[in-house]
Amino acid sequence: MAIDLTGGLPAEREYFFPARPENPEMRDSASFWITDDKGEIGLPRFGIEAVASNWDTHTVTFNVVFADGRVYRLRAPGAAHSPFNAAGQPAILGAGGLAFEVIEPYRTWRMTYDGPAVETTSQALIDGKQDGPTVNLQVEVVTTMAVPPWEQGALRADAADLLKNTSEGDMMGHGPRIEQLCTAQGVVRVAGEEKTFTGSGLRIKRQGVRNLEEFRGHAWQSAVFPSGKGFGYIAYPPHPDGRPVYNEGYLFLGEGKLIPAVVVEAPWLRRLVPSGDPVPVVFESELGITRIEGSTVNTTHDTVHRPEMPNFPVLFQGECRYSWDGEETYGMLERSTVRDLIEWA
Repeated sequence: MAIDLTGGLPAEREYFFPARPENPEMRDSASFWITDDKGEIGLPRFGIEAVASNWDTHTVTFNVVFADGRVYRLRAPGAAHSPFNAAGQPAILGAGGLAFEVIEPYRTWRMTYDGPAVETTSQALIDGKQDGPTVNLQVEVVTTMAVPPWEQGALRADAADLLKNTSEGDMMGHGPRIEQLCTAQGVVRVAGEEKTFTGSGLRIKRQGVRNLEEFRGHAWQSAVFPSGKGFGYIAYPPHPDGRPVYNEGYLFLGEGKLIPAVVVEAPWLRRLVPSGDPVPVVFESELGITRIEGSTVNTTHDTVHRPEMPNFPVLFQGECRYSWDGEETYGMLERSTVRDLIEWA
């Protein structure tokens, strides 16, 4: 059975805003999560956030993590690029040294970066140290989509309503958001080293308005396996008063459509370690109960205290080794938890 890589979505959804949106809070965003197929290097979230209120300057964030614990990262503003490709389509979102380009909607995207990066380590980030020497970094990744796109809120009857009417929807953003599993080829050049790799990952395209004031934490995992199977989900921790929370995901068996699922066990962030933390996830779907084992590798953390939001969640962004019915792969994990629930060493 063939895979419909568009998922029935229009090609226009893949393109970026051609000009500043009228709503000053509206944003355009793209991001990649890429890991090689040997677990030697991870690119957990290369992203651009373009907000209408400051349209000439976008926010650039990225992490490059090596298996030996080295991390190269950046959190900085960058001058916006023109969104138009040679054909006049608004297929580019770029800022500073980073650019994403839609080569073919729902099939091929490219990401390039050439510019500065802060050199640090996974352990230093756990310890709250954000500084380090600046080095030049070059990255190029071409992704080929492997699984139908997942549009958040489209798989479960209750999911769309929860996104519209809860603080979780405020955090994720009110507007279209899709993510799509892919295979990848790339090269990273840094500190006199060149690493060419093949691997897999996830790319995200989002347009909408976000509000993080009530952000309490989340868990978000996905991966595609060599056989073509894949999974993904986003879930938020239970409310103390029992109110419903957004919890939506899918399983993919290598052909056909995404199978809607909910997560009944998620690996909420509780402790901060550079690697080796068990992160299994358990789904419930029409297939019954599906358990996927996982263990963290190539990790980063943002632990810096924010005085204006003293209990703002600590953030984990990294890669994991996953196993599903004996088949193994590498994939992404982002999770966060409010500071007072972290088991500080």
